[in-house]
Amino acid sequence: MAEKGKTDHPALLHGKYELGRMLGHGTFAKVYHARHVTTGKSVAMKVVGKEKVIRVGMMEQIQREISVMNMVKHPNIVELHEVMASKSKIYFAMELVRGGELFSKVVQGRLKEDLARVYFQQLVSAVDFCHSRGVYHRDLKPENLLLDEDGSLKVTDFGLSAFSEHLKQDGLLYTTCGTPAYVAPEVIAKKGYDGSKADIWSCGVILYVLLAGFLPFEDDNLVAMYRKIYRGDFKCPPWFSSEARRLITKLLDPNPSSRITISKEDLEFEAFNGDNKSSKPETLNAFHIISLSQGFDLSPLFEEKKREEEELRFATTRPASSVISRLEEVAKSVKFNVKKSESKVRLQGQECGRKGKLAIAADIFAVTPSF
Repeated sequence: MAEKGKTDHPALLHGKYELGRMLGHGTFAKVYHARHVTTGKSVAMKVVGKEKVIRVGMMEQIQREISVMNMVKHPNIVELHEVMASKSKIYFAMELVRGGELFSKVVQGRLKEDLARVYFQQLVSAVDFCHSRGVYHRDLKPENLLLDEDGSLKVTDFGLSAFSEHLKQDGLLYTTCGTPAYVAPEVIAKKGYDGSKADIWSCGVILYVLLAGFLPFEDDNLVAMYRKIYRGDFKCPPWFSSEARRLITKLLDPNPSSRITISKEDLEFEAFNGDNKSSKPETLNAFHIISLSQGFDLSPLFEEKKREEEELRFATTRPASSVISRLEEVAKSVKFNVKKSESKVRLQGQECGRKGKLAIAADIFAVTPSF
């Protein structure tokens, strides 16, 4: 949540958070600066009144938002640390993002293309990660994109998001929602729509706004604006680069079936992102890492293919300490973090792939006693 202003009397919440000034408020929630009394860590504490959300039938939406935020852990998504509740309130302890909304930057004028490219790449990375988890944001706009102290983008506000479980039998969503100027034409048409394609359209509108300083589809009359959106009726200003023009034209394709998809292999994304692409994360699995060692007789026995986690077993005459040492060496060479005990090792990559950080766990145990 972004930091804004206003003070409030401190209070101790659930015996561990000290509430400070109010940062902002909406129809159903207030957000406070809070500090964990044990760790000293600052968070944004979102406080929601139960009675009000129950009265307007929003409890399911609150529960969905909690579920979504627990699923989407990514460097460019605001993190939910924990959720607490009392008889009358629900408390969201969230990452405190101090740089404000991206919208505030756009209000001051259009961004240079190099900076817009960085923000867009981070946005696409976060959105693609959500889609890999079967989550569709459905309300992407500059007001829901925050900036941290380092200038990195953070996606927030998953209140209107949907899961893949919400898809009908035809694999489409049917709930009309979002902010009018950023909504895809198929959503406006109140037809079934692909949540990922609708999010991609919104990303296109955001990129246009960052580069132009104004909306691609704008009209005082809402119906007239919807008509422009439905036809894909917009023009790129003369200062847009050829790469930006090509990409935006494909992002704002009114036909969702031919609209561009988020893909690292897509040439338009590659051309626009240029040198700002994130370094590709390591994709080594446990078998690859162990097989880099010499002197091990590997006898892999893979478990059922249906499992999401890949499991491998191998045998060696080496002692557990030797296996652990070799794992540490290989982990260091590929810049993985290591946690270990006498017979267990956990390796984790530092880069996020489409489905998060690669994690590898190894258990070492004796099959027969050594003599």
